[in-house]
Amino acid sequence: MRGYYAPYSDISLQIRANNEIMFHNTRPVKYNFTMNPDTLDATDLRLLELLQQDASLTNKALAELAHVSPATCLRRVRQLEASGVIERRVAILSPEKLGNSLIAIVEVTLDQQGQEQLDAFATRVTADTAVQQCYRVSGGADFVLILHIWDMAAYHACAHRLFASDMNVRNVRTLFSIYRAKCSLQLPLPARKD
Repeated sequence: MRGYYAPYSDISLQIRANNEIMFHNTRPVKYNFTMNPDTLDATDLRLLELLQQDASLTNKALAELAHVSPATCLRRVRQLEASGVIERRVAILSPEKLGNSLIAIVEVTLDQQGQEQLDAFATRVTADTAVQQCYRVSGGADFVLILHIWDMAAYHACAHRLFASDMNVRNVRTLFSIYRAKCSLQLPLPARKD
């Protein structure tokens, strides 16, 4: 764990050799830690694996599955959240259950690829709710976007809003998914060091 900030000046902080942090204060303290992936041990990796499968598990159930005490489980999960390893917990909805919808994979090439133009385009498209994913890529297009829209009329409106109205967009190539074989947000984790 590295880095901290303490917004109050009346806090004394002690970092022990084992990275245990002791706060002595009278007011709440906010702090940020970054966690090096090399410092993730087998317990952290098991918790991450379990949470990727089902983030709705109670702390008690998660602790049992990870073979740790509930207190250890809660402390570890909070550390993973504070360090940013766990960004957020969300519900994944089924597009099929919500009705017919289209998934469009869109390649976008910009006319000017300066840092300012790339950043401006990314900021603008990521603010649109139809854009589920946005990647800056190399080798051909500048961006690949994954759009989730309800129908072709919605795609047309989205394409006009995002691409046709932007004078810096040179080329747009859209592929429509006809079958979704896999859609997973689960990240591969390094091998556990048991």
